[in-house]
Amino acid sequence: MRILLDTNVLASAFGTRGLCADVLRVALSDHELMVPEVVLDELRRVLQKQFKVPRLLVQEIESLLREHHVIPKPASPGPVRLRDKSDEWIVASAIDGRADIIVSGDKDLLAVGDTAPIPVLSPRQFWDSIQTSPRKKR
Repeated sequence: MRILLDTNVLASAFGTRGLCADVLRVALSDHELMVPEVVLDELRRVLQKQFKVPRLLVQEIESLLREHHVIPKPASPGPVRLRDKSDEWIVASAIDGRADIIVSGDKDLLAVGDTAPIPVLSPRQFWDSIQTSPRKKR
């Protein structure tokens, strides 16, 4: 499965322990991780400013993520209109990268999860769904 993890999931995965770290681990080991440029840009800022992660470690995290499928910034925002315009770029990136799923804790993205062109699940919903399905890296 091609999985796009939103900034909030990645920041929590690298900045704390818990469910998001487990989701990232499974995405890396059993699936194909999709990383949009727009997420990398935001992740650098969030890790340094909110989580106080040292710049060198942020660079190492970015290098690790760049080893996976990096989606260039789309030419235009996605077809789904959202309150936070930056979220539209996440949907557009998922479409351009041909992701199968977006995993996000963002309430605006989750609100359109059933009607968006790419399904949006919370980390908990994703975790629960993989517990009941076989894991295969594609």
